[in-house]
Amino acid sequence: MIKYQNILVIIDPNMEGQPALYRAAEVARLQEKAVVKVFMTIYDFSYEITSILSVEERDEMREGVISQRQAWLADLVKPYQDEGLDMQIKVVWHSRPSDAILQEAMQHQHDLVIKSAHQHSLLETFIFTPLDWQLIRKCHTPLLLVKEHDWPADGNILVALNFSDEPEQAELNRKLFHEANQVARLVKGNVHLVNAVPAPTVNIALEVPGFTPEIYNEAIRQHHVLSMQQFALEHHVPESQTHVLDGLPEDVLPELAEALDAELIMMGCVGRTGWSAALIGNTAEQVVDGLHCDLLVLKPDNTAP
Repeated sequence: MIKYQNILVIIDPNMEGQPALYRAAEVARLQEKAVVKVFMTIYDFSYEITSILSVEERDEMREGVISQRQAWLADLVKPYQDEGLDMQIKVVWHSRPSDAILQEAMQHQHDLVIKSAHQHSLLETFIFTPLDWQLIRKCHTPLLLVKEHDWPADGNILVALNFSDEPEQAELNRKLFHEANQVARLVKGNVHLVNAVPAPTVNIALEVPGFTPEIYNEAIRQHHVLSMQQFALEHHVPESQTHVLDGLPEDVLPELAEALDAELIMMGCVGRTGWSAALIGNTAEQVVDGLHCDLLVLKPDNTAP
């Protein structure tokens, strides 16, 4: 099966290792004729405001920096090229890395964007940066955010489903499951379905005569359980690979991923921006820092870039 043939991997020169490049090579080895573009953005504002230099001199300085980075990338990818992988390199001068990445992914029709998470030296864990959050919100190409966790054969892939009443959510759930099945066949993994059931806010209804919070909460939970059972039955997923968990996604998803030693979690993101994102937030953004495995984020098909 050919799933990802045109991969864009983002290189961070500030990282000692490059987990994203390692993961891109892993994915490319599993397929025929996969092309990996190793992409880096650089920018130094001081080159733009140096008044003692002419425009031509500033251009030469920028080109010199770009050439140095290109040479560094060439050394970085050479071992992979020597084993026969098709790896290309590209360095661009851009003051907004997220815009450069999104433009590159869209213009060249990449089918997967891969980026590493950063290691936090104090906590000895990997965290996601504001650039990652921008890509989660805006990248309409499947986005794989990588941490240092192996993808073993017969590993577990978690698909986080959302059974809300939003009309686009049902289609996004189906898209996630379809993508997960393709990835599972590629890496010989097992697909698990998971749904988090946060405790509902019922303070306003406490004054309603006859209202019982326990009954209301159980009704909400049963809705999620029945929705999961229906989805699993429709897609032929055994009950042992379904999980309906009480709690917030940012709490229960990392816990389940660790319990199952998951190699990958797949989530949908509607990509809220502006005040909606500030007030409501995006579930994927709230979950990512607690994970010790990779995260693959998908957008609904009907969202415009």
